[in-house]
Amino acid sequence: MRERVITIPELILIAGTRVALGIGAGLLLSARMSRDTRKGAGLSLLIVGALSSVPIFMNIVKKPSLVERQAA
Repeated sequence: MRERVITIPELILIAGTRVALGIGAGLLLSARMSRDTRKGAGLSLLIVGALSSVPIFMNIVKKPSLVERQAA
């Protein structure tokens, strides 16, 4: 397993995307709002959370691991 250094802002972005995904999924499964409102909000949050996760993940994967940083 490769260890990577993640900054606080990156960690906040990761947590934010997870929150958006969770809330979006929760709204889709909930029955407290009208169906159309719930579906629109849930899908929006789910899509935003999923699409914003991809560039964040790619940025972290491209970072050098701790071993590579120490060798340089």
